Amino acid sequence: MTDMDAILLIAGDPASEDEPMRKGTCLQILSQIEHSAGSVAIEILAQAKGKEAPNDSLPKFLEDYASHGRVGTLTKEKHTGKLAGEWETQTNGLKTKPELVDIGTAVSCFMAVKDAEEMKSTQTAAALTSTLLKHHVAPKLESILDKEAKITHDMLAAQIEARLGSGEGSSAKGPDMKVWSKGKGLNDIDWQLVEFCYPPIIISRSSQSGYDLRYTVESSEDNIAHKGVLLVAFGLRYKSYCANVGRTFIVDPNPDQEKQYNILLNLQSELLSFIKNNVSARDVYQHALSFVKSKDPDLERHFVKNVGFGMGIEFRDSAYVLSAKNGRNLKTDMILNLGLGLSDLVDGTGKKYSLHLVDTIRVGADKSVLITEGTRSTKDTLFFLTPESEEEKPQKERKAPTTSRSNGSPQKKTAGTKVLRNQTRRAVQDEVHVTAAARLAEHQRELHEKIHTDGIQRYVEDGGGSGGKEGKGWKKFQSYKGEGALPNEVDRLRIVVDRKAQTVILPIHGSAVPFHINTIKNASKSDEGDFTILRINFQTPGQLAGKKEDTPFENPDATFIRSVSYRSPDGHRFDNVCKQITDLKKEANKREQQKKEMADVVEQGNLVEIKGRRPAKLPEAFIRPALDGKRLPGEVEIHQNGVRYQSPLGSQKIDILFSNIKHLFFQPCDHELLAIVHLHLRSPIMIGKKKAFDIQFVREASDVQFDETGNRKRKHRYGDEDEIEMEQQERKRRAMLNKEIKAFAEKVAEAASASNGDTLEVDIPFRELSFEGVPFRTNVRLQPTTECLVHLTDPPFLVVTLAEIEIASLERVQYSLKQFDLVLVFKDFTKTPLHINSIQSSSMDDVKNWLDSVDIPMSEGPVNLNWGPIMKHINESPYEFFQGGGWNFLGGPNGAESDHSDGSEEESEFEADEEDLVEIESSEDESEFADSDAGSESGSDFGDDDESEGEDWDELERKAAKSDMKRAEGGKKGKDSDDSDDDRGKKSKSKSASKSNGKPKKR
Repeated sequence: MTDMDAILLIAGDPASEDEPMRKGTCLQILSQIEHSAGSVAIEILAQAKGKEAPNDSLPKFLEDYASHGRVGTLTKEKHTGKLAGEWETQTNGLKTKPELVDIGTAVSCFMAVKDAEEMKSTQTAAALTSTLLKHHVAPKLESILDKEAKITHDMLAAQIEARLGSGEGSSAKGPDMKVWSKGKGLNDIDWQLVEFCYPPIIISRSSQSGYDLRYTVESSEDNIAHKGVLLVAFGLRYKSYCANVGRTFIVDPNPDQEKQYNILLNLQSELLSFIKNNVSARDVYQHALSFVKSKDPDLERHFVKNVGFGMGIEFRDSAYVLSAKNGRNLKTDMILNLGLGLSDLVDGTGKKYSLHLVDTIRVGADKSVLITEGTRSTKDTLFFLTPESEEEKPQKERKAPTTSRSNGSPQKKTAGTKVLRNQTRRAVQDEVHVTAAARLAEHQRELHEKIHTDGIQRYVEDGGGSGGKEGKGWKKFQSYKGEGALPNEVDRLRIVVDRKAQTVILPIHGSAVPFHINTIKNASKSDEGDFTILRINFQTPGQLAGKKEDTPFENPDATFIRSVSYRSPDGHRFDNVCKQITDLKKEANKREQQKKEMADVVEQGNLVEIKGRRPAKLPEAFIRPALDGKRLPGEVEIHQNGVRYQSPLGSQKIDILFSNIKHLFFQPCDHELLAIVHLHLRSPIMIGKKKAFDIQFVREASDVQFDETGNRKRKHRYGDEDEIEMEQQERKRRAMLNKEIKAFAEKVAEAASASNGDTLEVDIPFRELSFEGVPFRTNVRLQPTTECLVHLTDPPFLVVTLAEIEIASLERVQYSLKQFDLVLVFKDFTKTPLHINSIQSSSMDDVKNWLDSVDIPMSEGPVNLNWGPIMKHINESPYEFFQGGGWNFLGGPNGAESDHSDGSEEESEFEADEEDLVEIESSEDESEFADSDAGSESGSDFGDDDESEGEDWDELERKAAKSDMKRAEGGKKGKDSDDSDDDRGKKSKSKSASKSNGKPKKR
């Protein structure tokens, strides 16, 4: 630029694309530096405004422009507008024009080195990009690949873009703070200045465009392939400064792919050490190419043509492309996009793939440093799968030694080889049980440590807050705005019940004093001789004697009236007044209860109907909860932002928006009478006069609608053939119904994912993991799903999100009981724990294994806990609760589990003593009816003292005799263990003996 006579830069007023152009902004900026003391004198030539007379500013500027020989400008820039058009006309009319020289490269060079403010904006953009990669993109991809979810490349790209917000107007959504809050240093972000550099790029084996490593490629509309190589690239701007990342995820990689990806990782580390001040771009590329050639010469022809470029306000600065043809030197504090890649590689099946590893780096004096981070190592990007054939081989190999041992000569000879084989199998089963139990106990120990650490971190910022109950206090009510609003009946100084104002007006010392019905606790009437006494009690603090007051009054020195009494000979009038006050109080309580129930009901937005085509429909479907009127099937339609249920006559319709759907379930009719599509909502909606969190669309699987009386084959067929054919037809009908309902549920999930930007997947219950319990009043089958525990067959429905569970407590775990209880404590401690009672003890191992598999900590105990006071104590100060040990007071599953494993061999032959039964019964009674934990502890201590000190010699001799008889019977059982009939007889005897002991069964 030193040989330039002048520089011509054409700039518009700085405004974003969404804002209108503000005239005069450039002039204001230039006027600030017009009189500054610098080496270049500044003269401003301002054109006349619209209403002013024209001046000679443009001709004067044109004359000055024409007087120079070489003028530097940005020749690649194209300008439009009235002034630009007028300037082009004037310059075309010049006889002699100056030579225009492109200075774009020179501008790039002096803007490539970032100052402190620019570096701060770039590092913020890098932090945003890294946060989005680590806490959304990588987990999302892992979930899609793990669940094999059907989602297109462009839909996933749109979901990534939606993390910055989506929608317009009233339906606009802000940034997803669940993602951004996990990043460091992102508290003071101006989100209006954050945008994507380009639409996120998602490429997999099924992409139509193939593996294209350019940043101009778009994500295709094909579904993402769940195997092979998957490429991701995206970049974010903050205050116009860019940062960029690109990652490769490989599902079931072969050794060559694993080796190639490791070469890229090592190359990145090598270049970070090589790139520094005054190193040329050409040397960087040559060094990278030499490194790849030294590791694998065959990869040289697959290596990319450049390894990156400079970044700043421009995403790609062409002046600093790291290629073999660029001889410019790099300088300290430059920002580079270091993009390493291998293209057009071929796997063992002949399919092409590419690999890339992209990060944003900062050039330093001695070396460069990464400013984007996360999800780079092989453990985060390579997913290994085990083929089914490889899984089957070890099983066969493990079975072979077992067979040979059972057929070989035994170490201990007995009367029959049958007993020996049984004992051998039992030993193997016990060994497997002990190994599984130890693994479960170790995993549970880790889970307990994790929730304890997370609990302390969750509440440490609150400083021991009260868990959301600090706002509880006394409400204030106003009956009348002034004396003029009082009813006329008060002039007679009698008790008046004003139903309209919900107020009771009492005469006190010659004045009418109104009391709102919510300040009155109750009213009572009593007769004393010829008089009737009416007593009105008020709501006052401090009524809970001996217990901590939940809602103290704001003024601790205030004086309250507890009650007011009136005496009158007119008993009939006091009867009427007492009844009016009682009825008014009942109405107020009912109204308050309804208000609480409807507090979480939100008004949904409007359903946007699909136009131009017919919506997807599910005909002949019933809705649950049922609508008012006759039960008739209707239609379910999928629209742009929700689903609509239309009654058959069109009189009633129910709209459910996709944004309000939390979980979507499909339950087949294989073992049920109904095929169900179940929607669990985030916020309840009104169905008739009741609110509903769960909506179902069902089809009946019964064959009532099929008329088989006219079947001609029945004339010639008799017996089992007809029944077999009917069963086959029934199976076909059920299979067709399941296919149709499941296809509709998948359409709902696909439409919801496209509308919300978040993937909504169809969850199907696992019946093989189900167990029976009593969550409400009746015994039902509870079925786990991928994300929930559900009961969908009959109302009331149950849907528990597993991610919201803090800990599970197994209660009444005793060997003498056939059932146990399960209590689920939620992470939101203000929610009441869910009790699932009367689960069969035979299902205990399955329940424990399922809870452990979904990473839910659990504990075991022999008695039921009183969870009301426990949760109240936790909510008073959660931080102190976790500091004091947290959930350690429940104990882990280890103690009960070890007892179970030790006594498992003798469980079927266990015969309880009378004293043991009485002792268990007394301990259970104490646990169910004691007021506090201290009461149960004192009861147990008393029992121990009684057993050690209160027994006389006769009692001890009787116990010793029973013990000898039991030992003798045990030896007899050992000798006759082969006889299954004897075993059955002993089991029945033990059952009758247990019943004769008089221990009542508890349900």
